[in-house]
Amino acid sequence: MVGMVEARHLRYALALAEHQHFGRAAGSVGIAQPPLSAQIAALEREVGERLFDRTSRGVFPTAAGTAFLARARRALDEMGGAVTDAGRAARGETGWLRLGFIGSALLAPLPGVLGRFQRSRPNVRLDLREMASPDGVAALIAGELDVAVGRGGPRGAGAEGLVTVPIGVDDLTAVVARTHPFAGSAAIDHAQLAGENLIVAPSDQEPAVVSRLRALFGSGSSPLDCATAARDIHTIVGLAACGVGVGLGPTRMRQLAREDVWYCEVRPHVRLPDLQLSFRAADRSPVLAAFLDVVRANCAEVGSRLDDVLAKHPAVRITP
Repeated sequence: MVGMVEARHLRYALALAEHQHFGRAAGSVGIAQPPLSAQIAALEREVGERLFDRTSRGVFPTAAGTAFLARARRALDEMGGAVTDAGRAARGETGWLRLGFIGSALLAPLPGVLGRFQRSRPNVRLDLREMASPDGVAALIAGELDVAVGRGGPRGAGAEGLVTVPIGVDDLTAVVARTHPFAGSAAIDHAQLAGENLIVAPSDQEPAVVSRLRALFGSGSSPLDCATAARDIHTIVGLAACGVGVGLGPTRMRQLAREDVWYCEVRPHVRLPDLQLSFRAADRSPVLAAFLDVVRANCAEVGSRLDDVLAKHPAVRITP
């Protein structure tokens, strides 16, 4: 019955095959010769075959022993690999990280975070999905994502089980074509936007931003009612460059440097909902912990805020 064969039996048999002598083999595995002889005899009884020939010239594997030892060597290699793999997984060096994000997060801070994470964890597979903020929250709550980066705090059923930390601050910024009358102005008043064709993110993708814009223009008729909907900031800038209208988006939009557009401040300053990173409070994944460590290391200010938030969630364990 091979079910009783243990790893030590395999090591003893391999040592005996290598040294061809009970005394030398016993010394190599750190036991006395009589216990080694007894263990080999017990192994042969368990296997049901004679594995070694004992001769005056030494101890040599039989045909059955040679076949057994080949498998034993592979089995020990597999066991060693299993121990190594378990340790790597426990340290967050292998596995998956599923991250949902809005497009503006690719301007900052995701490039630095993802680049550093991949360099430090090259064997972790990244599943990256560009998603609207509400969709990312819903997927995170449903267990389809490990991390969601969106604008505004998570809402809806299950949001109370999420840990959320702000990772980016933006004011409202306008972008126009170089041929637009606003081009060359450092700032424009929000009242000047009332008669313009606006280009904004659709309300189903960025409800927190659209809600802030509606508050800016007040009740009643609003230029948002006939605004052009653009899926992301790249489209907002691109349509503005085409002369379609005035694009409105976050400050980080300015990083999309183009010769055919001009960026203006909007006055008075309108603080947009923060860029937020969220994950499930009950998630103890080592890969998630490793990712949050990189967020902390890559963004000092974010790291301190992350520590403050995590202090309120003792279920989450982040490595020091």
